[in-house]
Amino acid sequence: MRLTRTMRGSTAVYATLLSVILGAGTAAAGDAYDTAVTNAARPAGDHKRDAIDHPADMLRLAGIKPGGRVADILGGDGYYSELASYVVGPKGHVLFMNNTAFDGWSEGWQQRIANNRLPNVEHKTLPLDAMNLGTGTLDAVLLVKVYHDMYWEDAKNGWPKVNVPKVLDQLAAALKPGGTLLLIDHSAKAGTGTADAGPLHRIDEAFARKDFEAHGFELVGQSDLLRRPDDKRDQISYKPPAFGKTDKFVMVFRKKA
Repeated sequence: MRLTRTMRGSTAVYATLLSVILGAGTAAAGDAYDTAVTNAARPAGDHKRDAIDHPADMLRLAGIKPGGRVADILGGDGYYSELASYVVGPKGHVLFMNNTAFDGWSEGWQQRIANNRLPNVEHKTLPLDAMNLGTGTLDAVLLVKVYHDMYWEDAKNGWPKVNVPKVLDQLAAALKPGGTLLLIDHSAKAGTGTADAGPLHRIDEAFARKDFEAHGFELVGQSDLLRRPDDKRDQISYKPPAFGKTDKFVMVFRKKA
């Protein structure tokens, strides 16, 4: 892992990220993140994903804490929503948000939250352009392998055009000062911008950074843990042979003061 520090000053966010980098791979077994991942109540299919997704490391990097308020945007089947619910605990809250299309495409999310199974998780189905997140309501936002979808448009398959600047502005407004946003996505070839968002469901890392920085975020951390140098970045991300083998960038942004 590597830490990018973009401005001076000692903050809790920087301290958290620095401790992650210095202790990468040596986090004590049984910390809140590892405990969440090893929770026996998780579905068996989730455990199978862990070796590829490294969720404890990702949540640790994001600095999610007990009692925190977290939004898992386009959370799909709720894999990360459940993990975040264990980390924030009974005094915390997780907004598990999909739009109509993601609800329809994602299997198992209803069972995940059925019968108040995760009492601190609230599922909502909302359009990205009108998420109604409020102002200063969140400590952290998760955008895991879905940011590229905001630049995809496919009305025939039920995916609407998204006003991306409006979405990013809503996320920035919803985060409290010092709040963090974890961005994970499938890497496109350098210099391609958003061109591969539809055809390959990938996005250019440099473009993503500039996009968030233009909407009130500063980059405070990165990780190479999900890198795959063998990925040529020329195949669609969610189908074989690339499925589960894509090069992924990981960035942590902080809301600017």
